[in-house]
Amino acid sequence: MQNWFQVVSLTYHKAPLAVREKIALSEEEAKAFMLRVKEFFDVSDLLVVSTCNRTEVYVNAPQSLTEELVKLLLIFKGISSTQEYLPYFEFYKDGEQPARHLFEVATGLHSQVVGDMQVPNQIKRAYQASADLQLAGPYLHRLMHTIFFANKRVALETEFRDGAASVSYAAAELAVSLVNRPNILVVGVGEIGQDVCKNLANKEAGEIFITNRTRKRAEEAAASAGCGVVDWEDLDDALAKADIVISGVTRSEPLFTKERIARLGSLNKYKYFIDLSVPRSVETSVEELNGVVLYDIDTIKARTDEALDKRIAAIPAVRHIIDSAVEEFNDWSKEMIVSPTINKLKGALEQIRREELSRYMKGMSESELAIVERVTSSMMQKIIKLPVLQLKAACKRGEAETLIDVLNDLFNLEAQTEEEPRH
Repeated sequence: MQNWFQVVSLTYHKAPLAVREKIALSEEEAKAFMLRVKEFFDVSDLLVVSTCNRTEVYVNAPQSLTEELVKLLLIFKGISSTQEYLPYFEFYKDGEQPARHLFEVATGLHSQVVGDMQVPNQIKRAYQASADLQLAGPYLHRLMHTIFFANKRVALETEFRDGAASVSYAAAELAVSLVNRPNILVVGVGEIGQDVCKNLANKEAGEIFITNRTRKRAEEAAASAGCGVVDWEDLDDALAKADIVISGVTRSEPLFTKERIARLGSLNKYKYFIDLSVPRSVETSVEELNGVVLYDIDTIKARTDEALDKRIAAIPAVRHIIDSAVEEFNDWSKEMIVSPTINKLKGALEQIRREELSRYMKGMSESELAIVERVTSSMMQKIIKLPVLQLKAACKRGEAETLIDVLNDLFNLEAQTEEEPRH
């Protein structure tokens, strides 16, 4: 029976953050949910991807399971009003659409930050979880490795991965480019501040500390990013020790004034401020002090705009790579349909060959038997070659079913197993 690859998708395109965070799955939850799906449904491949922007379930099954998967997911997350949440989901289940969707997600075409470099790693971790639970069959293995190869081509052949296309990523990238293994102080843990912390976690830095007027929020951000916490009352001491200060606080007056920085005394090395706040939280006049350098939001935004322009310009080239990869995968996928018939045909011909040999081989010597074995095996290989080529060509034309039926009738293939014939 032909399996049906299909996708259930909840993303920022249709679902607000309040909905996405209710349905998001941790890595352990994703594994538990996959086992639950396997328990309830007949699936041969299963992949669950869950990030801050999307939660998606990919399955290969003999029938459509999209709405059933959504309901099971919602119940798994403790949500009983399933009908209320159904409109937030998108379904991909027609033709090549589901596989192409995964290609585009894994490449970063559907990310909030176009070309997001974190996405391929998130997809790899999800695939590893499927493999660990033995929920990745031949279809998913082939699909994922084709996607990984396409991603390498995107990185090598286009500018789609170049530069930092989000403000928080650009700030983190700038920080570690200014000083070798800098000590960094992040001030304020609003949305941008939290994103900066997450991006710094993957950078080569010295000590990273977070401070916020509400300590609890600082502790929560520090826990997810693996950073230290500084009490708000100790801000000046932390300021003195930091090589780079990244400020994302929201207030009507600047937090870091020229007077405040001057109280630190003469600096024996440069101190860098990256101000991501609007209104500004660092006075522009701080650069009048020796050793102080300020980067404001406009500077960072210019860097991201340039990177984003390059990535957007690279999208046609990325889509061309995806088109090529999807076509290659679809050819393989179609050939999978005829693989059982090919194996049965080989088995039927091998059975005929062995039955005929058994009638004439009694009086033969070992050397004669070896020659006959070699000659008849070679004949079978040549006889099978044309039907196999015709079947594969029919697959590409979408006409394989007719030829399969003819071969089934001619050789009574329904009586054969799908195993490769033994030689």
